Amino acid sequence: MATVFIPSLMQSLTAGEHQVQVEGATVRQIVNNLDSAFPGMKDRLVDGSRIKPNISVAIDGEITPLGMLEKVGENSEVHFLPAISGGR
Repeated sequence: MATVFIPSLMQSLTAGEHQVQVEGATVRQIVNNLDSAFPGMKDRLVDGSRIKPNISVAIDGEITPLGMLEKVGENSEVHFLPAISGGR
């Protein structure tokens, strides 16, 4: 199972867990399985059939341009990264 790291603003949905084990061969399957285990997670991550524009997905340390279609390995680390704004 992939290890999914939960952003701090979404940890209220996972009872404070900052990482969880989730099955799935694609980001879409990971998101769907996350939502089954932690209802509301999909609403926070997905807009229609795509990852929300203010969230990036990193698989094993690499930001993916494929979003929901990206493959996820059995031992992969998946990070959902909220956009950071500010600065000059």
